[in-house]
Amino acid sequence: MGQGAYIFGCEGPRLDKREAAFFRESDPWGYILFARNVEAPEQLYRLTNELREAVGREAPILIDQEGGRVQRMRAPEWREFLPPLDQIEAALRRGDEEAAARSMWLRGRLIADDLVSVCIDVNCAPTLDVARDETHPFLRNRCYGTEADVVALMGRAMADGMAEGGVLSVMKHMPGHGRGTVDSHLGLPRIEVELDELVDDFAPFKALKDLPMGMTAHIVLDAVDPEVPATQSDKVIGLIRDEIGFDGLLMTDDISMEALSGSVLERATRSLKAGCDLVLHCNGDLAEMDSLATLGHMTTAAQTRADRALEMRKPPVGIDIREAQAELDSLIE
Repeated sequence: MGQGAYIFGCEGPRLDKREAAFFRESDPWGYILFARNVEAPEQLYRLTNELREAVGREAPILIDQEGGRVQRMRAPEWREFLPPLDQIEAALRRGDEEAAARSMWLRGRLIADDLVSVCIDVNCAPTLDVARDETHPFLRNRCYGTEADVVALMGRAMADGMAEGGVLSVMKHMPGHGRGTVDSHLGLPRIEVELDELVDDFAPFKALKDLPMGMTAHIVLDAVDPEVPATQSDKVIGLIRDEIGFDGLLMTDDISMEALSGSVLERATRSLKAGCDLVLHCNGDLAEMDSLATLGHMTTAAQTRADRALEMRKPPVGIDIREAQAELDSLIE
């Protein structure tokens, strides 16, 4: 029998008995951690192990460790990184695209080193949205460039670096959030351009369609489905599967974000019906998670994609971490 069609978080830095019992019963496919769950290396190592013990398997544990503003594990215990766009622009000033891509590979490898030290094996990165003049500030410097081919090159380097360090990627936000002028945590962005203009937004995801996992955008694309956010649109999910060609595990962005309407259960039900494989629920609210547990197991197709994704987990390939940090510094200083 498959696992639950949801990814859950816990409330704080320690797993309490209620949560452990709930996770044992509901059997989420995986977990996601946030800053509220992070205090120190020893504490985080203990928490990740307790989360896996609750479901009795090596469940994937996700985090948003993009670097820059979106970085849940921070100094002094872990490395700090520039916002991705700032790092890439700094590397381009010192060298060429190849040097910038090398800097992103090193970034991915160093981030993976931090994550695997506390048994986290999935990072919600790379962010493959193409930055534009109108991109909302909540997203812009989290992007990897202003041109689709550069975004694809940098995203591939980041994903490869993480994979070499033993960490799987979740590319986001499919099929492209860069034209959004509203923060989807607070409202629903609407993109009012023709389909032929959106091809540029899709291109980085198409180039990296072999990555194991992807995350949807809470955004309305008028040219594809003017009625429903991408996360809940069978037309947009169909585009992700057919036009972009992504056959990996597809999860929603956080189902609690204000871009979506209705109860969390209504939002999740619409998303799964539209073709998402998994619902991502991030705030650790036990009552909300209890309602989502009624969604039941993943579909057979979703479970197959999930199993295929986890088969790509590999042990880290050895590297001199100190030398890697020094090389990164030399490329962007």
